[in-house]
Amino acid sequence: VIERVYKLHGFVPLETPSMENLSVLLGKYGEEGDQLVYRLLHRGDKLNRALESEGINENDLAELGMRYDLTVPLARVVAQHRNDLPRYFKRYQIQPVWRADRPAKGRFREFFQCDADITGTVSLMAEADVLNAVATILNELGFKNCQLDLNHRGLLRGMILAAEIDVELEGTTLTALDKLDKIGEEGVVDEMQEKGISKESAQKLLSLAGGSAGASDEEILARLRSEIREGEGAEALDDLENLLHLCSDTPAGNMLTLAPQLARGLSYYTGPIFEITSSDFRGSLGGGGRYDNLIGMFGKQQIPAVGFSIGLERILLLMDDLGLYPDIEACAQVLICSLKGTPLGGVISLAGQLRQRGIAVEIYPDQHKLGRQIGYADEGRIPFVIIVGEEEI
Repeated sequence: VIERVYKLHGFVPLETPSMENLSVLLGKYGEEGDQLVYRLLHRGDKLNRALESEGINENDLAELGMRYDLTVPLARVVAQHRNDLPRYFKRYQIQPVWRADRPAKGRFREFFQCDADITGTVSLMAEADVLNAVATILNELGFKNCQLDLNHRGLLRGMILAAEIDVELEGTTLTALDKLDKIGEEGVVDEMQEKGISKESAQKLLSLAGGSAGASDEEILARLRSEIREGEGAEALDDLENLLHLCSDTPAGNMLTLAPQLARGLSYYTGPIFEITSSDFRGSLGGGGRYDNLIGMFGKQQIPAVGFSIGLERILLLMDDLGLYPDIEACAQVLICSLKGTPLGGVISLAGQLRQRGIAVEIYPDQHKLGRQIGYADEGRIPFVIIVGEEEI
């Protein structure tokens, strides 16, 4: 479903290597993200030489890492091949990523991401395009209680300034704010204080970011405009209002909701950011945003971009919890059951003849009692069995 919807929206497939140079990966995800990158040790003599050196650290022992997400590899590819790609490059990518995280329900060390990104434009039409692709996917999979939370990095920066927090602490502030749903307001305030932010400023930021429960998007915009009247924050509010208007009569329109507390911890975002949340699931089912400066880190030219990533395993967990899986059809149309003493060469020959005629065939490998073999067909939802013995062969 995900792949089909991405294709319907004009995205083309791309795959990138599982491993990237650490120079590609590090410095793109924030300090905490960098700690979760799996590093691959040097091998052989190179490792031995590194271990024998004085004052070594982890950077001396590895130069490759496992792919942490699909966005940074895309940025590298676009920068490297920009002359060979269309002006507006729309790609989807469905591949595993790896993070050195603590496993728990919905949290994995290896998981699939399903990304759709558009490079080459700053138009909000790109945001609307990826949001509508994701909304269509959620609708087709049968989710009823999902919403697309929407915020803007420029608005977050405006709120940080309004809370009188030093701009140099922006990354630290957003990392703490991104944990709001996990550690609560008190936990966020405590973490900010540990990083050198005053309690008053931390509480002011949470006041600006919160207070939206039950409020309409129009009421949230009006409240924030009364606090943030100029600069990047005011421009961000205009972008959010325009994006809500663009999506008002689309699949995403009924799901989009302003969420000033949404931070998205990755450091490469520059504009609108979004996240899939559900009242049926604790945590995010996917997210994304605009990242206009990332591709320029790998080349001489800045190329704007926006994208969305769906976490496949979390989607599967929620579908299982909600009973949304359709009945699974058997791969085989027929099971060949052979009685004791049946020549196996004839069984295999029969299966081959049926397959040549386009019939999907499974062979029961042992000559067990017939009832046991037919029971296997029932369990596997295989609609037909062919029973053969020495005479039938």
